[in-house]
Amino acid sequence: MGKIIAFSNQKGGVGKTTTCVNISAYLATKGYKCLIVDLDPQGNATSGLGFSKSEIKNSVYNVMIDDMPVQDAVVKTQIDNLDILPSSIDLAGAEVELVYIKDREHVLKKVLEVARTSYDFITIDCPPSLGLLTINALSAADKVIIPIQSEYYAMEGLSQLMNTIKLVVKHLNSGLQIDGVVLTMSDTRAIISRQITEEIRKFFGKRVYDTVIPRNIRLAEAPSHGVPIMLHDTRCAGARAYLALTEEFLARQTKKK
Repeated sequence: MGKIIAFSNQKGGVGKTTTCVNISAYLATKGYKCLIVDLDPQGNATSGLGFSKSEIKNSVYNVMIDDMPVQDAVVKTQIDNLDILPSSIDLAGAEVELVYIKDREHVLKKVLEVARTSYDFITIDCPPSLGLLTINALSAADKVIIPIQSEYYAMEGLSQLMNTIKLVVKHLNSGLQIDGVVLTMSDTRAIISRQITEEIRKFFGKRVYDTVIPRNIRLAEAPSHGVPIMLHDTRCAGARAYLALTEEFLARQTKKK
């Protein structure tokens, strides 16, 4: 039975999609069968893996709203063992349509329960909001990873996210756990970056991953080429960091079993 990991932060631009895509890609190269669920209407995970959103025929929208079987919408990526359930423009309207569906918070959970048997890991790239799509992701997930940018505004809204997770645990998914917090876009030369990092480590303690993702030009370029960092520049600092983060992630899963 595969593990479902949601990558969530309602603040945009914190490296959420980059973290979801690159951890999933490195897991795939280590022999784990992975599925990325692009639940963000912006579809950055979809385009970041080389797919044009305008050419997507079937998407996570069709699976959630039209009851399409998951296997009919999943597409293979250029990396062995890595599939994606893509996003599409239609997903923007899903928040409204979900309101009228019975047990609307658990639509994605029911969909992914079937897919669990085919994958070792299912990763969900959540939208940068705390609406019904994100609630669906948190209700379906076993664990949530929170990417946080090492900048001043990173701490803003964090209490809202933590409160949402607590409410989901209380009312919708008692088994949901915070797997960890990932510090992204770090610039160790900046004093403010170091100070924010210290504050986040104080707040979350051992939940914060040791691996810190640096600001890295090659990492920022990769999505525009439609590939994860390992296919763009495997030797750059960003690639080395995400490989280390993936190994740390796997070590945590072993410890928590």
